[in-house]
Amino acid sequence: MEKKQTQGRKKIEMKMIANENARRITFSKRRQGLFKKASELSTLCGVDVAIVLFSLGGKAFSFGSPYVDSIVDRFLSHNGPSQPNEDANDTRPVVAYQEVTMRQLSQQYHELNKRLEAEKSRNRPPKSRSFNSFINELGFDQLEELKRTMVELKKNVAQQHDKMLSDGSSKHALEQEKEEKIDEVLNTEKNDGDEDDASTIPHDWLKL
Repeated sequence: MEKKQTQGRKKIEMKMIANENARRITFSKRRQGLFKKASELSTLCGVDVAIVLFSLGGKAFSFGSPYVDSIVDRFLSHNGPSQPNEDANDTRPVVAYQEVTMRQLSQQYHELNKRLEAEKSRNRPPKSRSFNSFINELGFDQLEELKRTMVELKKNVAQQHDKMLSDGSSKHALEQEKEEKIDEVLNTEKNDGDEDDASTIPHDWLKL
């Protein structure tokens, strides 16, 4: 059976990643990998290592074994290497790497927590305030304006109430007057009908 030929692992072209989001993710992953390799190199070979990175946004990231400051000071002052560590079980590089990692994780946690709180605040309905709390937040001039508004509102409500009562009484009086006129007309027609019926009966109907 003929084996299927594969193209093998493709070589990644070394150029800046165009997508900004992908570039940030790659920077974060590669930075962690670089710090890890530096810690392993320091532990395996017993050397001092210092790495300083600046993101495109100008943010600094550093890793040092044993410490960044001491290595940078030595480099700037052109001093010779420090005395070799006689203790083969020195854990300072590991501790330094762990401190850097914890600091970065803590920073990422705070950034994510801020974003989460911002999303919650944007989706959270506004809290309803009580009238008393609203009053307590007003100044003297605002309270005076509110008082005048409330007095005017009370006056308008009272006038509207009296008007409705007056309109209701007038309407009731008109309806009552209308009913009385209708009754009067009906009674008049009834009386007229009775008189007409009486006039048609002969006066001598009782005579034999």
